[in-house]
Amino acid sequence: MVEEEIMAGPAGLAEQAVPARTAATAATAASAATPDATGATGPAAAAALAAAALLAACGGGGGGSDNGGGAAPGGSTSGSLAPLANSPTGSSYAYTSAKSDAEAARFLIQAQGYATDSDIAAVRSQGYLPWLAGQFDAAPTQSGWDWFNGKYQAVTNLSFDNMIWAQLMGSSDGMRKRMALALSEIFVVSGNDIGSSFPHHMMAQYWDTLVAGVTGNFRTLLEDISLNPAMGHYLNTKGNQKENSQGRQPDENYAREVMQLMTIGLVQLDSKGQPKTAGDGTRLDSYTQDDVTNLARVFTGYDLNVAAGEENAGVSTLWTTRPMALFAARHSTMAANFLGASVPGGTDGKAALKIALDTLHGHPNVGPFIGKQLIQRLVTSNPSPDYVGRVTAVFENNGAGVRGDMRSVFAAVVLDNEARGPAGLSDANFGRLREPMLRLVQWGRTFGIGSALGTWGIGNTSDNANGLGQSPLRSPSVFNFFRPGYVPPSTAIAGNGMVAPEFQLVNETTVGGYLNFLQNRISIGSGFNKDVIASYNSEKAIVLDASALVDRLNLLMCGGQLSKASTDLMKGALATPALTAASTDANKMNRIYAAVLMVMGCPEYLVQK
Repeated sequence: MVEEEIMAGPAGLAEQAVPARTAATAATAASAATPDATGATGPAAAAALAAAALLAACGGGGGGSDNGGGAAPGGSTSGSLAPLANSPTGSSYAYTSAKSDAEAARFLIQAQGYATDSDIAAVRSQGYLPWLAGQFDAAPTQSGWDWFNGKYQAVTNLSFDNMIWAQLMGSSDGMRKRMALALSEIFVVSGNDIGSSFPHHMMAQYWDTLVAGVTGNFRTLLEDISLNPAMGHYLNTKGNQKENSQGRQPDENYAREVMQLMTIGLVQLDSKGQPKTAGDGTRLDSYTQDDVTNLARVFTGYDLNVAAGEENAGVSTLWTTRPMALFAARHSTMAANFLGASVPGGTDGKAALKIALDTLHGHPNVGPFIGKQLIQRLVTSNPSPDYVGRVTAVFENNGAGVRGDMRSVFAAVVLDNEARGPAGLSDANFGRLREPMLRLVQWGRTFGIGSALGTWGIGNTSDNANGLGQSPLRSPSVFNFFRPGYVPPSTAIAGNGMVAPEFQLVNETTVGGYLNFLQNRISIGSGFNKDVIASYNSEKAIVLDASALVDRLNLLMCGGQLSKASTDLMKGALATPALTAASTDANKMNRIYAAVLMVMGCPEYLVQK
C-alpha cells in the first residue's frame, strides 16, 4: 500500500507526481516478471520498466513543444456543421487547421481520445471543421445492442462490458463513441444496479441512445433518456404511479435528478456559467422542492413496453429497445406547476410530458450547465467564463436558429480558441486529468488493438487495487464517478478556487493499481486472457531507434507535449540494453512495452492539455 496520494502541484493540475513507493513497487514487479535478452527474467530486462516507474515518481517538468498559434487557413465547411461556421461564434474561430502533426494530434486527443497516423493526416489535409463534419455525417456503425444481441446466446458470460469495450475500442466512428462516453457521465445509468431480467441488453440500448444523442438534438435526447427502459429501472420511472387515497405519492427520484444532474443544476446561472446571487451574495436556487413534487406527477404512468410474459420468458429481448409505454390509468392528472410552467389538471400523459421536457430544454441554465461539463470532459477542468459563454451561445443557436443541436455544441467545445490556441500548453491551470478508462482506450486505439475471439473480453475494470478504478457505464452512483465541482482538499487547486473533477478517483490504491494493471496488460499475450492485444506494428519498425520510438509515442499519446527533460530520461533508460537487428524479438518487444509504460506513467501524459 502506498502512503502518498497523487497531488496537484502549486500551480495546479500540471505538477502531479506518482508516489515513490508505487514507483518502487512497479520496479520490483518489472524485475521479477520481465524477460531479458536471453529470455530469462531478471533486472537487466527490467531496467527500462523500472526507469518508467522512477520517472513517474520524479514528476518531470516544463512545458511541451511550441505548436505555434495564430490564424491558419482552413478548408471549406461541409455537411451538418455549415450553420456553425456561419454563426457569430463560428466565424470567430482563429484556429481552423493544424499547422503541425502535434497540433493535429492534440485536437484528435480532445475530440476522440486518441490520435493515429491516418487521423493526423486526415485532419491536416481537411482542416478541423470539415473533419468533424465528416465524422458526424458518417453512416452509423453497428449498434451496441445489435452487437450484444448477436452474440449473447452463443458466448458464455457475455456482459455489457464486452459490448462497451467493443464500441470504444473497435468501432470505426471513434469520435462519436468518445462523445457518447462524455454524455454517459452526465446522463448516468450504472450497470452496477440496473435490475431486470436482461440488464445487459438494457445497458446496450441505453448506450445506443447516448450515441444517437451525439448527432441529435438535446430535446430529443432528453425525451429518449426519460423513456428509456434502463433509466426507468435506474431512477424509478418504471412503474411510477399517481397519488391515491391511501397516501401514495409519485416517486420523485427522476424528477429531482433530471433537473439537478441532467439539465439545469442546483443554482441559477448566467450565460457564462457563473452563479447568480441575491443582494446578500447567496446563490439563487434553480428549483425548489415544490418544483420536484409537481414535476414528479408528469413522470407517472410509464412502464416497460413488454408483451405478456416477454421479459421473464426469454422469448424476446426486443422490449429492451422500446421506449417505455404510457398506461393512462396510472398517470397523475393533477395540475402540475414547476419552473414557471403549468400542466393543467386533466392533461393526458403525453401532453404533460411534452410540456415538462420543453420547459427543461428551454431553461436558460441548460446551455451553460451542459456546455461547461462537456468542456470539462473533453478539454479542460476550469474553462474561462467566456469559453463557456461561447459554447452556450451555440447551444442556444447553432447558426440556423436551432436550439440544442448537439453536434454543433460538441464541435464548439473542441473548436474554441481556448481549446485550440497554444496558451493552454504553457498554462499550469489548463487541462484535465485523464480518466483511467480513457487511458486504456487510447492505448488500444493507438497501438492497433484487436480481439482474437471477437468478444472484447476486457471485463469490468472498476477494481481499485487490480484494475483501473473505473469502468465505462459502471459509475458507483447517479452522481457519476466524480462531481464536476470536486475540489481535492488541502491542495493548491483548492487554494486557487479551482476544481479537478477526475481527482475524485485518485487515492493511494488507484495510483498503484493503475500502474500495475497497465504493466500487466500492455505486453502481447499477457493480459485479457490473450484475447485483446495490441499489434504495435509501427513501433516494431523503429524499435532499434530508442529516440525515434519515444518521439513517436510523444506525438501520438501526448500531442508532442512531453518536456525535453522527460523524453531525454526515457531515451536514456531505453538505450540499455542496446539492441541490434540480431536481438531477440522478446527483447525488442520489451523495449516497446517499457516505452509505453514510461509515457503512460508520466505526469505530463496524465494531464491532458
